[in-house]
Amino acid sequence: MFLYRHVIGREVGDLGDVIRARKPRRLPVVMTREEVKAVLANLAGDRWLAASLMYGAGLRLMECLRLRVQDIDFTRNELLVRSGKGDKDRITMLPETLKVPLEERLEVVKAVHARDLGDGWGRVEMPGALDRKYPEGPEGDRHF
Repeated sequence: MFLYRHVIGREVGDLGDVIRARKPRRLPVVMTREEVKAVLANLAGDRWLAASLMYGAGLRLMECLRLRVQDIDFTRNELLVRSGKGDKDRITMLPETLKVPLEERLEVVKAVHARDLGDGWGRVEMPGALDRKYPEGPEGDRHF
């Protein structure tokens, strides 16, 4: 309609029973600080940490779940969000209050990973050409 009316300069005329699409009007729902505190008070462990990261760093659910160790910069208090909304990367803040709980969680995860490696798990076969390029793995060992 805009193209015909304002660019081409013609009236479209009667379109019959065609219904024009309308953009729905929705206001965002924002929780108060007290509501956020109440939700976080009912969570524990990794669920509390994930919810706190989402709230404190402004992460979406999948951005939080896809965070990797290398995306966390404790010295600069930054998180690198890869392939966020619009498939764009961005840097956001790491709340100071979450540094210690996040470091503690990473220590637990490292211990689980070390135990899995000791039990013979945590290894992956290199596909095709990479297996030939790195016969002993990229770091000179077979677990990567």
